[in-house]
Amino acid sequence: MKSVWVALLLSLKIAFWATFINLVIGVLLGYVLARKNIWGRALIDTVLTLPMVMPPTVLGYYLLVIMGKNGFIGQWLQQAFDINLIFTWQGAVVAATIVSLPLVFKPARAAFEALDIQLEQAGRVLGISNLAIFFRITLPLAWRGILAGVLLAFARSLGEFGATLMVAGSIPGQTQTLSIAVYEAVQSGDDQLANRLVLIISAVCIVLLLMISKLLSGKKPVLNLK
Repeated sequence: MKSVWVALLLSLKIAFWATFINLVIGVLLGYVLARKNIWGRALIDTVLTLPMVMPPTVLGYYLLVIMGKNGFIGQWLQQAFDINLIFTWQGAVVAATIVSLPLVFKPARAAFEALDIQLEQAGRVLGISNLAIFFRITLPLAWRGILAGVLLAFARSLGEFGATLMVAGSIPGQTQTLSIAVYEAVQSGDDQLANRLVLIISAVCIVLLLMISKLLSGKKPVLNLK
């Protein structure tokens, strides 16, 4: 039973950090692509959406090539900071972050594009700075869609398997997440452990989906421009 809790805590830690990173990066990218008419916007959107449709094992292979000892990022990290991400929980965070990024980026962009631009313009007329407009007008109106995406990304990161296995491996207590533990339990014929792990993952995902449904059906936020 101890191994179950170890795998659960490790999965939660990886999912938390991956979701936190995606919250910052995904919201920023979503806002930029929704508001700025930059060159190659369609191509950037396509590249950022690729992890949603690409097989996780293929994505994991790319990450393994890039972050491995012979990859350009892996070599740079090793030489500059003496950091090796392969077969570490930090590497699992990178894999989960890449895989779940579209689940934050796409809803964030959609939420920003759905906003009435006249509300932001009204804020500028009142002399509010762009930064204040973002935090006092834009985010309060878009937060529900963003948070729904964040919860989906957390659930996806929690259940990530293919890319994580390719990059971080399956080291008990170090990189073996719940999903990988299920695979290992099935492979070893331990159906009782596999059933226990599956029930835990299913319960967490059901709770997250109920939270998302509640958020999307809630009341609209009230703005305060004073």
